[in-house]
Amino acid sequence: MGQLFSSSKDEHHKDLDSTFTEYFKKFKTENKIIPQETIASIELSLKNRNIQGANTSITDALKEIDSTPLNVAVTGESGAGKSALINSMRGVGHEDKDAAEVGVVETIMKRHPYKHPIIPNVVIWDLPGIGTTNFPPKDYLEKMKFHEYDFFIIVSATHFKKNDIDLAKAISMVKKDFYFVRTKVDSDLNNEKEFKPHTFNRETVLQQIRTSCVKIFQESNIDEPPMFLISNRNLSDYDFPILMDKVMSVLPVYKRHIFMLSLPNITGAAIERKRQFLMQRIWLETFTTDLLSTIPSLAHLLMDSDMENLEKSLNFYRTVFGVDDASLQSLAKDWGMSVDQLKAKMKSPNVFETTKEETIQERLSRYYEEFCLAHGHLFNKNVYVKELYYLKLCFVDMVTDDANVLLKEICSRNNLVSD
Repeated sequence: MGQLFSSSKDEHHKDLDSTFTEYFKKFKTENKIIPQETIASIELSLKNRNIQGANTSITDALKEIDSTPLNVAVTGESGAGKSALINSMRGVGHEDKDAAEVGVVETIMKRHPYKHPIIPNVVIWDLPGIGTTNFPPKDYLEKMKFHEYDFFIIVSATHFKKNDIDLAKAISMVKKDFYFVRTKVDSDLNNEKEFKPHTFNRETVLQQIRTSCVKIFQESNIDEPPMFLISNRNLSDYDFPILMDKVMSVLPVYKRHIFMLSLPNITGAAIERKRQFLMQRIWLETFTTDLLSTIPSLAHLLMDSDMENLEKSLNFYRTVFGVDDASLQSLAKDWGMSVDQLKAKMKSPNVFETTKEETIQERLSRYYEEFCLAHGHLFNKNVYVKELYYLKLCFVDMVTDDANVLLKEICSRNNLVSD
């Protein structure tokens, strides 16, 4: 009997190793939420049947994800659209309680932090434009505590000035990343279209704006830096998605993960990337001891604590994807429709609502069966995973679908306005 149990345990460890290894092969390096060396360390522990060592590595990685700070500095002259950009990056309306004030003349010479409402380790700092201070670039950086930021965004609504370029040079000297962002391009396009309706060409105007900015850099004898044309009113248009991809390509792994989760759902690709990040997170959580069992009978029991865990997880996913109740209420108000009408287009708001037709437990069992039917059991035969794991994955897929429905609606309405 002892030999049989030992053999079963060996098979369990072997299957854990192969399952883990195969799973992370699916993701490109830039889409993995933990470093490759951590993945290799976990694989080695599993291969050596050191479950405790693997669990410790995973637990440490999850703690690192949760505790890693990301500090973004946004600087530029008054009226350049700094506050609007900060609000847009945080997914905050300009009239919301914790919004950066838009259209206010800058008088304070201090930096101001704005925490992200969902991912509190992400902080966007509003720095006074260097042209509004009497500091030379080096002193400006020291006064603004440059060493605390992961990267800088230098904002202008017209032409970048000598101060902006000198600041970029100083940032470069202290080995920090920076990005020039030219805002309000939608206003430029609208003005051009209004005054030259017969000869207006969108791409030509955008190229003229870009060329004008590049000329300033050339006159200052510097190579063309990373520069992006954006509209704070519509982040999915123009260069904002490209800017975010560029930022994420150079951020360390853990910072990249929390930055991705903090961003608004501006494109289908951004939504899919969030889905991949959350799926990996759930997968890693599954490898901790409380979710894995060598006893099959324990795998399909949902305790009261599991139900609380599931509801809390779903609420978090909905918030990250912008389909939580508060977001839907705000959109419904803007669009002149009822919240119930908006919720009717989605699945996730109704998961934990009891109906006459089925209990919540029955509904979760149905979701579990449907998910396994569609995807199969994702672990090898000797690894028994609670329904909790599959239901969380099911929730992420569900919320992803809801986010895409909402994005389609937003894009449709934006197109109607622009037409």
